[in-house]
Amino acid sequence: MTFALHRRTLLRGSLGVAGAGALGALAASGAEGAPQPGPLPDDAAIYGVPTIDPLISRRADPFITRPVGGMYYFTGSVPEYDRLVVRGATTIAGLADAEETVIWRRPTSGTMGGHIWAPELHRIGGKWYIYFAAGDAGNVFRIRTYVMESALDDPRDPAGWTLKGQLITEWDGFTLDATSFTHRGRQYLVWAQSEPEIAVNTSLYIAEMANPWTFKTKPTRITTPTRSWEIIGYRVNEGPAVLIRNGKVFITFSASATDANYCMGLLSAPASSDLLSRSSWTKHPDPIFVSNEETSRFGPGHNSFTVAEDGETDVLVYHARDYRQIVGDPLYDPNRHTRVQKLYWHEDGTPLFGIPVGSGGPIVRLSPSDAPRSFVKHEDDVIRAAHAPHELEPTQFRFVAGTDGTETIQPVDQPTKFLLVSGTTVGLGATGTPVTRIAAKGGVTIRVAPGRYLQHRGGQITVAAKATVFQLS
Repeated sequence: MTFALHRRTLLRGSLGVAGAGALGALAASGAEGAPQPGPLPDDAAIYGVPTIDPLISRRADPFITRPVGGMYYFTGSVPEYDRLVVRGATTIAGLADAEETVIWRRPTSGTMGGHIWAPELHRIGGKWYIYFAAGDAGNVFRIRTYVMESALDDPRDPAGWTLKGQLITEWDGFTLDATSFTHRGRQYLVWAQSEPEIAVNTSLYIAEMANPWTFKTKPTRITTPTRSWEIIGYRVNEGPAVLIRNGKVFITFSASATDANYCMGLLSAPASSDLLSRSSWTKHPDPIFVSNEETSRFGPGHNSFTVAEDGETDVLVYHARDYRQIVGDPLYDPNRHTRVQKLYWHEDGTPLFGIPVGSGGPIVRLSPSDAPRSFVKHEDDVIRAAHAPHELEPTQFRFVAGTDGTETIQPVDQPTKFLLVSGTTVGLGATGTPVTRIAAKGGVTIRVAPGRYLQHRGGQITVAAKATVFQLS
C-alpha cells in the first residue's frame, strides 16, 4: 500500500477517520460540527507505516534504505552468519515478500571465512557500498569491518559487487556495525570497536572519511558503556544509526547482551557543532527503547531508520524476539525478526520511541478538538487528556473492528484491555464498550450508546449527549 497523505495535514487534524461501518455517515444529532462528506482515509493511511509484524522473519540487524530510484532496499544478518543478502521493493511492506538475492558468500577458509554480521547498504557518490563485519575461518570472532562496492544501479545484482578490502582503523581490534552519513558536505563513519586499555567490549567512534573505505581523520570516541543498562551481560555500545532532524544529529545505539536485556540508547549533538569533538555529544541518561512484557517483544535493538512512502514519516527499523527465555547462547538463537514502527517527535524536537508495539493493526492518537495540543491517554486504568506528554505509549490506541460494524478501542501498551464505559466514567477494562466513529468536521465523534458520546472537558474524558470531535493523527 502506498501512503500519499501529507503528515503535517494529518497532524493539523484536517482529515478524520470513520470506522468500517460508519464511513460517510452523518454526524448524529447533538454532535459538534457538521458532517464531513465523502470517503475518508482509514487508520492505515493515518498511521502511515506498515503494521506487518514481523516484517521479515529471522533477519537480525536490519537495515532499510531510504527510497532510491523509487525502491527500498533491505539487508541484515542471516542466522547462519555466512552470506550477504539484499532484497528490494517499491514499498516497505513489499519487502516482506520480496525475493532475496545472495550477493556474496564467505570463503571456505582464511580471512572473512568466519561469522558474517550486520551488513549496511549505503548509496554514496552514485555507487553502492556495503559495510559488514566478518571473522576468520580459523577464528570466527576475530571480527573486523570490510567494505564492498557496486557501480550498478541495482544492488541486488551480484555481478556488480567487488571487495574494496578491510576498513583499516586506528588500531587492529574487534570492530563492527559501521554506518555512514553525510552532514554539511562531509562524509562520516560511526562504528563500534574495542579499544586497547579500555575495559569494555565495544564503544562507539566517529571519523570523517576521505572515501567510503578510507578514513580522513583519526577516530573520536563518543560513547562508552558505563551506565547500568549498558553493561548487563556484556559492556556494549554498538549498532549506531543516525537521524538528522530539528537542528540536531541523533545517534541511536544498542547496549548490553543480545538477550532480553538488549536495549537502545540515544546520543545527540547540535547540527552546527563539531561532530568530531567528544564534547559535542550528550548521552540520554536512560535507555529509550527496551523489552516489553505486555507486547511480548524482547531485546529490541540494532536499528536503522527510513521514511515512509510519503517521504516524511520517519520509520524505526529494528529487530526483536517475541519470547524472553532463550535456550543456549543468544547469539545463535535465530528468531531475531525485523520489525518496523512509526517514530514520533515531541514538540521540543526530540524523538519519541515509545515501546515495541507488538502485533495488531494501525495505531492512532486522539486529540480533542478543543485542546488540540493534548492527547487522550490512560493513566493506569483511567482515561483522560493531557498536553503533549513525553511518554508516547499511553497515548497510542488501536480501533479493533467487530463483526457488527462497531469497534472497540485498545491501548497499544495494554493489549489485553479495552476502553470501557460505565455510566459517565471512561476507563480500561478486560471487556470493551462497542463504539462507533462518526465523521465530523475536523475529525470524528465517538458514540458509545444511542445519543451518548465521548466528551472532553478540562482534561477529563466522560460521556454526555454532546460529543467532542477528536482529531486522529
